[in-house]
Amino acid sequence: MNILVCISRVPDTTTRVIVGADGKSIDNSGVKYILNPYDEYAVEEGLRLREKNGGIVTAVTVGNDTGKEILRTVLAMGVDKAMIVKTDSLYDSFFVANNLAEVAKSLNPDIILLGKQSIDFDSLQVPSILAELLGLPSVSVVTGLTIEGTDVKAEREIEGGKEVVETSLPCIISTQKGLNDPRYPKLPDIMKAKSKPIEEINAIESEPRISVIGMEIPSKKRLGKILTDSDEDINELVKLLHEEAKII
Repeated sequence: MNILVCISRVPDTTTRVIVGADGKSIDNSGVKYILNPYDEYAVEEGLRLREKNGGIVTAVTVGNDTGKEILRTVLAMGVDKAMIVKTDSLYDSFFVANNLAEVAKSLNPDIILLGKQSIDFDSLQVPSILAELLGLPSVSVVTGLTIEGTDVKAEREIEGGKEVVETSLPCIISTQKGLNDPRYPKLPDIMKAKSKPIEEINAIESEPRISVIGMEIPSKKRLGKILTDSDEDINELVKLLHEEAKII
């Protein structure tokens, strides 16, 4: 099975975010970057599919040379090949999806796996745009996946429940927490990954279709109030929601 996994480099979830001087991006000083957590499930699922069906797992990311850090991580996890689509430009979801589509066209994978979203932009757009560009069926927010031959059955989360979707290979699957438990790389594999080759490809440049107008840290001026289940406090809660929060 020819498996392509798309990954991204994001700030660690424990990072204390500071808005940069331009007011449109974060200050990278002291920021630790990691493999996007949702992409970990995609990588693990790709490795499990290879272990079951044979084949090869290729990981690809879009970005500058710093993106090689996460490619080393997935190589240590067991990925066979790593590729980076290099760019120093600011990019949006379409830019990423368009370049991933070009890689997919050259590799002709049986399945494309990627996280449902990156935890920095949180747009959830790349899987859908990629599917449109490639003309492939796509199932998002997948928490269960069964593949028999070319038949695919995916379980996904929906509001208030779960949904089972059937499709066929080739297809695109975006992964959600609960699909599997990603493995941890072993020290010998981490050391070996440092010397493994990473293929470099120049990105197809394009003008961003979305631009960041401004960025700001959420206000901390909110005052917490603790209320009980007494009639008096319930009336007070309704009053506050109506007069202060203005949501009822």
